[in-house]
Amino acid sequence: MKTNFYIDGFNLYYGSLKGTTFRWLDLAQLCQKCFPDDEVHRIRYFTACVKPTKSNPLQAVRQQVYLRALRTLPPVQIHMGKFLIKTVTLPLASPTPGGPEVARVLRAEEKGSDVNLATYLMLDAFDNEYEKAVVITNDSDLVTPVKVVRERFAKPVVVLFPCRRSQDPSYDLSQVASASPRIHDSELVVSQFPSIMSDAKGTFHKPPEW
Repeated sequence: MKTNFYIDGFNLYYGSLKGTTFRWLDLAQLCQKCFPDDEVHRIRYFTACVKPTKSNPLQAVRQQVYLRALRTLPPVQIHMGKFLIKTVTLPLASPTPGGPEVARVLRAEEKGSDVNLATYLMLDAFDNEYEKAVVITNDSDLVTPVKVVRERFAKPVVVLFPCRRSQDPSYDLSQVASASPRIHDSELVVSQFPSIMSDAKGTFHKPPEW
């Protein structure tokens, strides 16, 4: 079955990869391992460029190296949203008596990826580009596009949850999906890029912190 994959990059990272040794992830291998009987036709990866912070000044560098690795995979197309960091004022959950009741904090927001994913999921269905879609996310905002593709275009849509054991998958998504399995560590561990890679620009390496 010709299958397209739609990957919410930040959802995948925070759900399955952060704090693990699996971050140097080959998405093409992962998709094939999870669905060995399907033809991996296209992989659309939705993300945004992160910004360095005082606590993690090299995170943007590591991300660019990872995107470079993904660009070596023929099925993968990368779709970029925006990553915004802004200062906001929020109430304290437990203010000290007589002390301030609010605090100024930095809020990081990814903008555009969920809308971009929904758009391509439905556009590709309209163009009859796939027989089956797999959406890798735990974002319940995508309930409607998943439901529309199943009902309007009569195509199966599997939601592959990037959830570790301590996390709960979205109930709403599981109700509209054709199936809703989880990504397992056993699939991640066998879906890693080699430590040394090359492309048209030359040789590059897996970031040492990974």
